[in-house]
Amino acid sequence: MSRYAALTACVFLVAWAAGCDSPEPSAPPASRDPMPQDWPMFRGAPDMRSVVEGSLPDALTLRWKFETQDAVRSSAAIAGGRVFVGSDDNHLYAIDLASGKMVWAFKTDDTVEASPLVLDGVVYVGSSDGFLYAVDAASGTLKWKYETDDRILGAANWTASPDGSRKWILVGGYDTRLHCVEAAGGKAVWTLETANFINGAAAVSAGKTVFGSCDALIHVVNVADGKEMASIDAGAYIAGSAAMADGRVYVGHYEGELLCADLAASKVVWRYGDGETSFYSSPAVGDRAVVIGARDQRLHAVDRATGKRLWTFATHGDVDSSPVICGDKVVVGSNDGRIYMVRLADGREVWSFETGKPVSASPAVAADRVVIGSEDGVVYCFGPKSTASTVRRTLYGITSRE
Repeated sequence: MSRYAALTACVFLVAWAAGCDSPEPSAPPASRDPMPQDWPMFRGAPDMRSVVEGSLPDALTLRWKFETQDAVRSSAAIAGGRVFVGSDDNHLYAIDLASGKMVWAFKTDDTVEASPLVLDGVVYVGSSDGFLYAVDAASGTLKWKYETDDRILGAANWTASPDGSRKWILVGGYDTRLHCVEAAGGKAVWTLETANFINGAAAVSAGKTVFGSCDALIHVVNVADGKEMASIDAGAYIAGSAAMADGRVYVGHYEGELLCADLAASKVVWRYGDGETSFYSSPAVGDRAVVIGARDQRLHAVDRATGKRLWTFATHGDVDSSPVICGDKVVVGSNDGRIYMVRLADGREVWSFETGKPVSASPAVAADRVVIGSEDGVVYCFGPKSTASTVRRTLYGITSRE
């Protein structure tokens, strides 16, 4: 029997064993809008809107799992066919997106809860040891490290220098400062001191960086010189990150309100919430809806213009994970141990997956994949369900991506 005939017979047997009446492959999945190949930072882009072009199918399948030695609270970045994510086992990992195999591991001196930023072939990530690290994305070797005076739990962001010739990295920390650092060499450009911890990341848009602090203020800063342009009273301390869109900033706070503030007027436009819960999640800002998780065990969607409730989706645990809007769907984790996908239009559940431990990390969505870590110490990668043609390609030893 020829090799081709033998492999064809093998494909037939695999299909027959699965209960199929014919060796013919299943019909191709319905066409979907293409998705970007990279999700290079927390919330996807410097404005932190957490909206990705393209679409996801109604059902996802587990493609691979990668085990670390402790909880994964860091939210992954996807760039250049690799996943970059931190773990409470003190490591930053690079994982092959296609196979789930480790490419390299970089050790710090404490937990890595912060989310990585991938920029120009370098991974920037903070650690609870108080350092911001710049690590070569290809090899995992240290390029430089920048010391702060306390732990860094929030993600790094970036901006260009005023003349456009250099890249600057922005990161806040528990030393109460927002640091602006040269991407090329790790030297400080400027620092801005606040009155309390900076737990989240700073959003960047239109020459401004905006972030919330545990001093209960929304800080608006000129990225060119680090001077504060305005501060807006939120009314309670802010643990999550802000999102910027069309001259407005959206952020939740500890005493149960999601705020929308106008940056030009330096005032709150609307407030949503009953003051009965806390928002640790960061909002995703779509064209119409703002979606955010809360510690009332719900995912909330509100009208972007008015702040009126559109819908809520109930889980069985606090939702500290920050949602991602992808086309007509929203993906988010919950402390009930599940990863959920719901419809953006009405909040109805489409799909879920149980990890068994809280999922406080936020999803990264790119290249038809959803990547998210869990406090069970595992990084999970999901994608569209395989078809019989995938089985055939695997048996023939063809390794090109679907």
